[in-house]
Amino acid sequence: MKKTLFTLAFALTALASSAQPLAGKEYKWAWTGWQRPAGINPVIAPSADFEFFCPMQGRPMKWEESDTFNPAATILNGKVVVLYRAEDNSATGIGSRTSRIGYASSDDGLHFVRHGAPVLYPDATDSQAGNECPGGCEDPRVCMTEDGLYVMMYTQWNRKQARLAVATSRDLVTWTKHGLAFGKAYGGRFQNEFSKSASIVTKMKNGKQVIAKINDKYWMYWGEQFVNVATSEDLVNWTPMLDEKGDFLKVIEPRDGFFDSHLTECGPPAIVTKHGILLMYNGKNRADERRDKRYTANSYCAGQVLFSKKDPTKVIGRLDIPFFIPEADFERSGQYPAGTVFIEGLVPHNGKWYLYYGCADSRVSVAVYEP
Repeated sequence: MKKTLFTLAFALTALASSAQPLAGKEYKWAWTGWQRPAGINPVIAPSADFEFFCPMQGRPMKWEESDTFNPAATILNGKVVVLYRAEDNSATGIGSRTSRIGYASSDDGLHFVRHGAPVLYPDATDSQAGNECPGGCEDPRVCMTEDGLYVMMYTQWNRKQARLAVATSRDLVTWTKHGLAFGKAYGGRFQNEFSKSASIVTKMKNGKQVIAKINDKYWMYWGEQFVNVATSEDLVNWTPMLDEKGDFLKVIEPRDGFFDSHLTECGPPAIVTKHGILLMYNGKNRADERRDKRYTANSYCAGQVLFSKKDPTKVIGRLDIPFFIPEADFERSGQYPAGTVFIEGLVPHNGKWYLYYGCADSRVSVAVYEP
């Protein structure tokens, strides 16, 4: 994206405030000006109050006593529901504990009541045990069809390979696991490939955010090292798009010298706007000379990219500067002390948009945007 003088000026102030709006014609499509509600965050923190009989361990577990982070979000019966990743204290180190998906609901999107038990978790007796045990179920994104079916894209982690999987529900509590998202594509070619972080394309219809169809197909962006595209006819079986060499089609990739120099990892469900398809994503900064020196090495900040509605693989706009960065103490401590705001949940509620994010892989917080 061609830089303007304003872009350079904003870069100097971005460290001070993640809510600073972007200006200029080329940024009119971006959703900026997100605010952290005063005195609210974090909205979900680890707790040793709840026990759950784990069918994998065969014993009660304090399933969210270590960390709670990386939340999905949706609306059920007028309430905001956050489905968050929770880790027990069964081990130390990133990726070593068991992850389960917890449930919390809120009338105002700010104050939450927890369900008390996980709603999606590894089970040594179910069909997905080989993909989920012992690491668990991680990093959900959730969205809804027009007829009220909730679709969760999440990461199955068996401590050998991370892979995208699909689950569906009518009530957000009882889930049906469908297995690997790419398990059948191209004759199973990609069923053992690393994959995670999927953002299904949604739209607003009659005041609700629902899954969209473009050219008679469902679309989603996915990926961590890069952003790829996949399509589906049933929301369960997905086919990743390939380039002319037969490799994954990389529609955006990390950029040297920018906040996303190391990773470009998909965030919450993408949404169709009047300008195009808006995808919010998580950018990780490198730690070497190729990093963005305006931001902390290894930090996660949030970016936005705009795709064409006619061709969802075509980029028509991309922010060079993050719209949201780590600021609070609990966003710069925990499992990722370099600083992390990891966005995964986005919902409309009472005329505003609520963005839910993980703080340093340890807490859940919220930011609010009023169009």
